[in-house]
Amino acid sequence: MADILTEIRKIPPVTRFLVGSSVGITLPAIMQLISPYTLVFISNAVINKWEFWRLYTSFFLGSMKLDYIFELAMLYRNSNALESTHYERRSSDYAWQLFLASLALIGVNRPIQSYSHTRALLHTLTYLMCSLSPPGMQTSVMGLITIPVAYFPYALLGMDLLMGGTSAAAQGVSGMLVGHAWWWLIWGSGIGTGGVEQGMYAGWGRAPAWLKNWFGERNEYGRAGSRRGAVQAFAPRQRAEEAAASGRVTGHSWGSGQRLGRS
Repeated sequence: MADILTEIRKIPPVTRFLVGSSVGITLPAIMQLISPYTLVFISNAVINKWEFWRLYTSFFLGSMKLDYIFELAMLYRNSNALESTHYERRSSDYAWQLFLASLALIGVNRPIQSYSHTRALLHTLTYLMCSLSPPGMQTSVMGLITIPVAYFPYALLGMDLLMGGTSAAAQGVSGMLVGHAWWWLIWGSGIGTGGVEQGMYAGWGRAPAWLKNWFGERNEYGRAGSRRGAVQAFAPRQRAEEAAASGRVTGHSWGSGQRLGRS
């Protein structure tokens, strides 16, 4: 048991929160310990009955089918990759930007009256992760075909359309829209795939001081950050180009030929 807790503590804090929330909310619903109806997003219940917990639980209620294993694995893989590379040693910035993205997801999903934001959140993280991946990276879809990572969000959207219909696809599109806005406004499209946050609203992506203090972080970046004080770190794209020139391999390894959903 102690070994399991040790391994869990190695997971970055925001990713640990996301995965823990997903398991803690979905499993009781699967075991029928709590009604899924009390967990989904219903605007009237939130506004008129003050059931504010629905704003939180609607992001982590899984499909309650075998597909949930795939959803959980994707959530962990994408969030862990983001927090461990592009947001290394600054989980507070990741948490703050994720909070803003969640608010945007609620707003974007209002017209389609979505009761769950789980798939939308997964698509948001997937889109951002793929957009920040080094150029030329590839991944496999269900172990069948290999495609560039940049096209994977669209392949995931296609699978949602085939398996869940237009309603699931609409949620996926909303997540991709928010993911694109996250990448464009915070990271900036002018730097290509990955790199230092240079978007027009990059300053909004900086976590408030109280949140940084809560995470116990200082005003400096890790490997994927920018320059603060005496610390100079390099962008993923820059590291990839330097590594290519020297013959080394760097960046996040997505692997090849493995079925998605396996850890």
